[in-house]
Amino acid sequence: MASREGFLTEQQREMLKIASQNAEVMSSLSMASSPKSPGPKSPGQNSSLVFEHNHVKAPGGGHSAAGGGVAVRHVRRSHSGKAVRVKKDGAGGKGTWGKLLDTDGESFLDRNDPNYDSGEEPYELVGSTVSDPLDEYKKAVVSLVEEYFSTGDVDVAASDLRELGSSEYHPYFIKRLVSLAMDRNNKEKEMASVLLSALYADVINSAQISQGFFMLLESADDLTVDILDAVDVIALFIARAVVDDILPPAFITKARRLLPESSKGFQVLQTAEKSYLSAPHHAELVERRWGGSTHCTADEVKKKIADLLREYVESGDTSEACRCIRQLGVSFFHHEVVKRALVIAMENQSAESLILNLLKEAAEEGLISSSQMAKGFSRLAESLDDLALDIPSAKKKFQFLVPRAISEGWLDASFVKSSADEGVGPDENDEKLRRYKKEVVSIIHEYFHSDDIPELIRSLEDLGMPEYNPVFLKKLITLAMDRKNREKEMASVLLSALHIEIFTTEDMVSGFVMLLESAEDTALDIIDASNELAFFLARAVIDDVLAPLNLEEITNLLPPKCSGSETVRMARSLIAARHAGERILRCWGGGTGWAVEDAKDKIQKLLEEYESGGVVSEACQCIRDLGMPFFNHEVVKKALVMAMEKKNDRMLELLQECFGEGLITINQMTKGFNRIKDSLDDLALDIPNAKDKFTFYVEHAKKHGWLLQSFV
Repeated sequence: MASREGFLTEQQREMLKIASQNAEVMSSLSMASSPKSPGPKSPGQNSSLVFEHNHVKAPGGGHSAAGGGVAVRHVRRSHSGKAVRVKKDGAGGKGTWGKLLDTDGESFLDRNDPNYDSGEEPYELVGSTVSDPLDEYKKAVVSLVEEYFSTGDVDVAASDLRELGSSEYHPYFIKRLVSLAMDRNNKEKEMASVLLSALYADVINSAQISQGFFMLLESADDLTVDILDAVDVIALFIARAVVDDILPPAFITKARRLLPESSKGFQVLQTAEKSYLSAPHHAELVERRWGGSTHCTADEVKKKIADLLREYVESGDTSEACRCIRQLGVSFFHHEVVKRALVIAMENQSAESLILNLLKEAAEEGLISSSQMAKGFSRLAESLDDLALDIPSAKKKFQFLVPRAISEGWLDASFVKSSADEGVGPDENDEKLRRYKKEVVSIIHEYFHSDDIPELIRSLEDLGMPEYNPVFLKKLITLAMDRKNREKEMASVLLSALHIEIFTTEDMVSGFVMLLESAEDTALDIIDASNELAFFLARAVIDDVLAPLNLEEITNLLPPKCSGSETVRMARSLIAARHAGERILRCWGGGTGWAVEDAKDKIQKLLEEYESGGVVSEACQCIRDLGMPFFNHEVVKKALVMAMEKKNDRMLELLQECFGEGLITINQMTKGFNRIKDSLDDLALDIPNAKDKFTFYVEHAKKHGWLLQSFV
């Protein structure tokens, strides 16, 4: 037998011979039957028949044909028995070997081939992820919240959220903010609540807040897996939102209907309602649960500074003292460190070198900036007269410290020049103003102790310096800002009482302008001065001490690039918020502020009762029972408006009786008439003949002696 490599076997030779014979027969038949075929078929066609032979079985037993006469056995047929024409060029179908040049091996492109064409490369589908806007929002929100927890800057957080857009995703922001705060300390929980209150109405609306908290309730089951006390913490967040008036109390009832009783969210609502919102004094309890305000008060920071400086003098560890200063996190308040350190150096001669070394080290490390260092020296220079009472050599020591600090490079040399240039203004040299300020401070301190408004008004009248009324307003609010919420509330109530009694609207505007112009200096001693001033402005508008248009007037009177303009903008935002009146009235805990608001309601009711047939003596007794003689101008105003609306002069009889009994003074009468005069344009929209009526009432009051003849 021949070798298998390179030679055909006998059987293969026989099969090739038969295929050649069949090819000749088929070729002759094709030429005979097709007139269009001028010549013999191409070799490619014949070769295709050679390949067909191997796949056609004999009809009998399936053996290959041995003879050359039965050509039909080698014609390709379908399963139905019909003849199938061979493809052009002999290209194969199913069960054939294909064309002559076809290969069974996998073809591939060689990039090193000179004839390589990148266009022949097979296409490859590359998968790409379609970005989801919510996913992008989630990532941005986490970054925003983390930054807020680090800086505590509410304004920046609100601005970033506003720039982020996608307001439809704000409910998710609420859920994410609270869930991130839950896994942190009480400080972050308090910060989250403060931020939600700040964003309410200005950035996030009420419906979005409700939706965000409901999403949080739905995920309570998942949150309890990682946070063991999740039920209690979420309940406290919801209670805090209700207390802060950003979530309606009805939310708990509505949400309970939508949650299954077996869910953790349902337990959260029960805990919020029974453990927090139903408890006595629940508002105070909830607000202080996480430690109250996120902002350290000026007094707290000052105490920490005093403690760390005392420890430093005892230990002499400069690096530890610098670490403590850095840990305070109040770089804008480092001037207090400088001032207190210098005072210690003056008081304790042995500690002088240590203190100066600390200040030098802090300056060289960049811990205390040059501007903060200069501010500290400036503040000490301003208080040298007072210091001299306790440290007789204070001025001499200060004059020694300044050149030394400049020569050692930790105090800017420009400090000496700026101190000389600033000098003291002509108003400060005015002995009359100095005496007024001194008297005013005593009067304000006495008022904070006694809460006696009539006595304060008498004291101011005895001073007889109405031209300095704006100075009094500035001093009152400045002193109140450095005290507790009680004094801040008392200051706002006092402004309402003083308005027009002895202060005009112009006095109020001028006083607030002076206050805002010195806001940066005030912030040196009071960390949160800007926010506090915004609340005082907003409260003045709510109490009718200022009109909304007065805020624009104040802005126009401020110098360019004054930080006070931003404070006025904040006040406008507070006033524009939903339920602004209630929120601002209780911004410092209510207290006497509610008394003023309640008095307005009581005055309205007693006048309505009198107008419907009441007795004059009884109405006078009700006014007397209010116990707010400084607020009787409100009686005059409401009585005159009611007389205009009802077209009934019966109210004039009541005012006559009140004046005759001395219940309402001529000052209060004048104030009430002035308030009507200021609001005539607004009144004319509802009462077309308001101006004519007012003119008649003025003449009537002058005739009966309620008003001075000089009233215009």
